[in-house]
Amino acid sequence: MASSTEGLVPITRASLARYYDKYPAPAISEDLTRLTAELRSLSANLLEELPLTPGEQLVAEETDRNPPHKVDENLWKNREHIEEILYLLDKSHLSKLKKATQEDADIDKFVEDLQEPLQRALKALEAFQSKNSDFVFNTVMTYMPQDFRGTLIRQQRERSERNRQALVDTLVNSGGSIHDRYALLWSQQMERRRQLAQLGSAQGVYKTVVKYLVGVPQVLLDFIKQINDDQGPMEEQRQRYGPSLYSLTKMVLSIRFFLLLSWGRSEKRKIQKDQLSVIQQAVQIYTSELEKFIEFIRVVFVNSPFFISAEDAGAIESRHSDDYKETVVPPGKTHEVILTVDTVNSYIAWDFSLTQGTLSLGQDIGFHVEYVNPSGNVTLILPYRRYDSDQGNFCTILTGSYKLVWDNSYSTFLKKYLKYKVDAVPPVDPPEPVTESI
Repeated sequence: MASSTEGLVPITRASLARYYDKYPAPAISEDLTRLTAELRSLSANLLEELPLTPGEQLVAEETDRNPPHKVDENLWKNREHIEEILYLLDKSHLSKLKKATQEDADIDKFVEDLQEPLQRALKALEAFQSKNSDFVFNTVMTYMPQDFRGTLIRQQRERSERNRQALVDTLVNSGGSIHDRYALLWSQQMERRRQLAQLGSAQGVYKTVVKYLVGVPQVLLDFIKQINDDQGPMEEQRQRYGPSLYSLTKMVLSIRFFLLLSWGRSEKRKIQKDQLSVIQQAVQIYTSELEKFIEFIRVVFVNSPFFISAEDAGAIESRHSDDYKETVVPPGKTHEVILTVDTVNSYIAWDFSLTQGTLSLGQDIGFHVEYVNPSGNVTLILPYRRYDSDQGNFCTILTGSYKLVWDNSYSTFLKKYLKYKVDAVPPVDPPEPVTESI
């Protein structure tokens, strides 16, 4: 297998730097900085009228802080602020907006001119994040066995994502704010990253998954192990492309903050026409630059060297060593395989059939599954039944040993030629921690 990975470049910060040299960060419009400063100045003037409300205080504090350091956290923040702005521009707030502006201003047209580019940019950002997440998962899955085990891992991932979405829906239905929803979404994203880091460290439930990664270069595992580190290999990406994205985060927050203050101070001061013009220019520049950045970073991500193909890594060849096993079960005998489960919600899976002369005789073989606890007591999990072939799985609720038994004890003369593949597939998500009342 050494020859299959020969010539692969270790994924280090230095190697990423050489790659990023081919993708210089796109220049950000000077208008972005100018309009951000102008919006900050307009907001400062409004603060002279009335003190901050508690809701405004939280946004003001975020406005004064530096944007998040991580690239993907900034992308989530941009989504959050765009939604907050669209909320302020919603029809339910239109009457307040009209009161806050000069009488002759065409507010309906103004709102429409802001909503359209913001909704377009939001859609582009959502699509990028979704496709990028699927791309990463599917790339990792190229190293997984392309049989029932890989299918189970995909099904678990789909179930996990449905569960995550259900948590978000519950929060929204219970009256959670946009901020609360995005705090949950970011927490879920970091949990995905922790799981990926576990894969690189071969820790926790992923120590079983890693056995599938025969032939994957250690440098890839080392890279994903450090994926969350502030000074890890991804720091090179942040230094190259972070400043442009940080400027966008500052601007969208400045737009949101000024609109929020304007709505809250409509009784004291009307929004002037020139201020409406500043907001329109800011939204147009922001959305245009954000969409340009999204398209740029999409290309960078897709071609990044840490996404090594399974073919390049030699994983396809390695799967040849993971073929079905074959054995002969003599008459009056059984064949047993014991699988050890370290984590609940793992799956016991099997795929077997009878081969050679057995089928021509129309024969079958008994099969059942048992659980053996640490004391040696046996519990029947899958009842005995005769098959000529079968494929199945079940989700475990207990850790320990599971015994798969093929039974030819009822046969007096005929031996059975058995071809099988079995495994204990770990859960994609670790189980929820159990908390005890004190």
